[in-house]
Amino acid sequence: MLNISANNKVPLGEIERFSTVRYLTTRPHHKMLNRIIIGLCILAVIILFLPWTQNISGTGFVTTLTPDQRPQTIHNAIPGRIEKWYVREGDFVKKGDTILFLSEIKEDYFDPNLVENTKQQVDAKRNALQSYDSKVGALESQAVALSREKDLKLQQARNKIKQSLLKVKSDSIDLEAVKTQLRIATTQFDRSVKLNKDGLKPLTDVEEKRLKLQESQAKIITQENKLLTAKNELINAQVEINRITAEYSEKISKSNSDKFTALSSQYDTEAQVNKLENQYVNYSIRNGLYYITAPQDGYVNRALQSGIGETVKEGTALVSIMPAGYDIAVETYVNPIDLPLLKKGDEVRVWFDGWPTIVFSGWPGMSYGTFGGRIVAIENFISPNGKYRILIAPDPKQAPWPKQLSIGAGTQTIALLDTVPVWFEIWRTLNGFPPNYYQANESDTAKEKAKK
Repeated sequence: MLNISANNKVPLGEIERFSTVRYLTTRPHHKMLNRIIIGLCILAVIILFLPWTQNISGTGFVTTLTPDQRPQTIHNAIPGRIEKWYVREGDFVKKGDTILFLSEIKEDYFDPNLVENTKQQVDAKRNALQSYDSKVGALESQAVALSREKDLKLQQARNKIKQSLLKVKSDSIDLEAVKTQLRIATTQFDRSVKLNKDGLKPLTDVEEKRLKLQESQAKIITQENKLLTAKNELINAQVEINRITAEYSEKISKSNSDKFTALSSQYDTEAQVNKLENQYVNYSIRNGLYYITAPQDGYVNRALQSGIGETVKEGTALVSIMPAGYDIAVETYVNPIDLPLLKKGDEVRVWFDGWPTIVFSGWPGMSYGTFGGRIVAIENFISPNGKYRILIAPDPKQAPWPKQLSIGAGTQTIALLDTVPVWFEIWRTLNGFPPNYYQANESDTAKEKAKK
């Protein structure tokens, strides 16, 4: 039934007797098809030897070149309650313009005259500090005066000692003179007694000599008393020096003790003044934090807190602002295997979402709707998405990027590498090899530029 058996085979000559078979065998289309196939093969071989630019593709979004130009949120530094909004979403604000006003919610700062009262406390403590300073100066002057008075008293006591020494010496000499007179009187008395016994002197002369002897004996006792009195005065003068030294040392020590007490109080008051000044400055700054102001010129994107009377903690995001002036850039991500092939200054082609684009990754000259860029920063730490972040800025040597681009718009990028034949790129892709790792030396690059 399937005409598989050789017994049912129809000879070719019998088939050609049909007109349809004869028409089909004489048609020229199969010859044209063969030519087309041969031409396509030749074209494919030619294409294999065309230059192909190796590239690294990535996806990202539009951002700004510097961090201070990117969208930012404004936070409150102190807790408070929202009392009034001064802006609406979409408004343009200048640096320093008030966005909203917060009122105080902590009981330590409810006093409306807190700053003025703290200022008065600072002034009072400063006056007390000046008083302690004056007291220290007075005590220092008192100690100096006591030291001078001590020196004078000691000098006076030393002079008195010298006087006592001289008086002791004088009394000692007088005592020796009296002793000499006593010896002379004794000798004269003995001689008068002897002469009287011999009948050579009268009794009156003996009595006269006895009277002189008694007078000399009385003088020597008196002179000894004077000498002892002078020695006692000398001892008293020496004791007076010790008393003066001890007395004025006590007075000076007490004065110094009072001075050090005043200094201690002065330093304590100075610390209190510094503390109060710190509180005064803090309160003054806190009063300025009730008004949330714009850090730079920009547009209010979104109010993250709403309503009046809502309580917010410190560090709460209140409003989002987009800076008015910024330098546009592209933030893209590449695979870790491609990171060693990139360096600062490499050329990159970028196309943006919403812009008509025809891209031939290997032939950048034939791509339509792409814009030139240069790598300005390469992140050395992997991102949470498992790729490395690359920052691209516009290439000043090529067409400028569209001004209508908005921050956050999606982008795709192609980093251009070496130029190789198409067959080499197909072979590399089929084998899973990375793009060309080898970089030309500077001398070779210079020679190639010279040849061109």
